[in-house]
This record gives sequence, structure tokens and C-alpha cells, in this order.
Amino acid sequence: MTSERTRAYGRIMKTLEDLGPAKLLAAEQERIREAADTLIFAAAADDHVLAALGDIRTLAAHLAESGRWTDERATSLVDDIAATGPLAPVA
Repeated sequence: MTSERTRAYGRIMKTLEDLGPAKLLAAEQERIREAADTLIFAAAADDHVLAALGDIRTLAAHLAESGRWTDERATSLVDDIAATGPLAPVA
């Protein structure tokens, strides 16, 4: 685990603290936590990591398309989730 991954995890938890109750359903908050936990503790990219990241991409797209989140906020969430894991960020 690197300090970059730890900082990204902290940003996700801060987002959940700040926006979670007002902008996310309880199940959505849980999906984000589970994905962040899956990626932060992963040593290598595996099917669980890829599935968790894919789920967050789907959730972020839904949040942006529904107007509940801005595109920028949704993209930031995906970027932070990806940064918690063993995957190299996709540009």
C-alpha cells in the first residue's frame, strides 16, 4: 500500500462524509465503501478489483446522468477509487 493509495482512500471517505447523506442513497454509499475497501486492500488487479471499479463507473455515470452529481464530481469519484487500487490510473 502506498501513501498515494491511502490519500485517495481518505478523499473517498471525506466525500462520503460530506455528500453521502444528502446526495447518495444508503446502498450507493455502501457500494462506494465496498469498492474502496476492495481496491485499497488488493495487492494485484484481479476479477474482484475490476468488478468493483466497473461498478463504481456505472454508479458514477448514473449519478451524473440523473443530475444528482456533476460530471466533474462523478469523474473525481472514479479517479479516486481507481487511485486506491493496484491499477495504473487510466488517462
